[in-house]
Amino acid sequence: MACPFIDEVVDEGAIVLRRAFQRERTFRDKSDPLAFNDSYLYERYRFSRDGIAYICRLLSPYIANNTRRNRALTVPQTVCIALRFFASGTFLYTVGDAENISKASVCRSVRTVYLSLKRLLNVFITFPGHKAIRTIKHAFYGIAGFPNVIGALDCTHVRIKCPSGPHEADFVNRKSVHSINVQMISDADCIITNVEAKWPGSVHDSRIFRASSLYQQLARGEFSGVLLGDQGYPCLPYLLTPYQEPQTEAQHHYNIAHARTRGRIEMAFGLIKSRFQCLKHLRVTPPRACDIVVSCVVLHDIACLRRERQPRIAEEEDWGNEAVLEENETGRLIRDTYANNYFA
Repeated sequence: MACPFIDEVVDEGAIVLRRAFQRERTFRDKSDPLAFNDSYLYERYRFSRDGIAYICRLLSPYIANNTRRNRALTVPQTVCIALRFFASGTFLYTVGDAENISKASVCRSVRTVYLSLKRLLNVFITFPGHKAIRTIKHAFYGIAGFPNVIGALDCTHVRIKCPSGPHEADFVNRKSVHSINVQMISDADCIITNVEAKWPGSVHDSRIFRASSLYQQLARGEFSGVLLGDQGYPCLPYLLTPYQEPQTEAQHHYNIAHARTRGRIEMAFGLIKSRFQCLKHLRVTPPRACDIVVSCVVLHDIACLRRERQPRIAEEEDWGNEAVLEENETGRLIRDTYANNYFA
């Protein structure tokens, strides 16, 4: 005959064990965010387990907590908190709820990680790229037969919250949206080789390019090859743009090959903004927005170099860049030479 008292004790013991197991599992998941499969990690952090571990090794000298506190965040925790914010673009308290930490800890972790990634800018983002320049040109030529190309140039806007202060109007772009205008150059594999993230949304693309250090290097002839840009840039000896009104068959063929080849930078924008949803709207001040953009570009290059899974590419928003009517005479002559020699 069963004893009710014993049954009650057994049931209470089972409940206690179940709760203890749940607490242990929660603690284990929090202390080791890598204790999941790659699909789970990619969905939340946009990187595989090996990719996150690689980023942890890179950033460990900069973000490791030198403390004896038993609840201090580990390097994987800190990295995954920041990656979750970059990937989701949600509010800090939402990330904190998902990671089971406070909003203040999320804010500190995100800032620590993006400043650490910014220190690696010149390691992963280098012009004209990590490969030999001949290999870079060959990869671009394989797209549409456009020779001597070492990069595709364009700008994209990243929305930000309305900044305070007397310069608020400088950040309003042509679509009446507050943003920063970010210049990037990509290779044929959509790896970013140059980034300028410091200009308000009202600044024209061509002005950003002329003010960049890369412009001076190209003007001095330090690189053998040309960039491809859209009609928002002047046609220069080292920056070829499309014909606004093509007249000959060669010019039509030139424009087609130009558009297909330059499309790699548009594809890169789509990849970056799909991988890191935070870049669709950053609710931070302009200086912090610039730092976050740079850190996301560094992470994008790491993902490309490590061949991480690519997200579904979102179509890049057309920001309606105003065409530049003034063109360089030497640039026009070089463009005509390309059209007549390679696309006639």
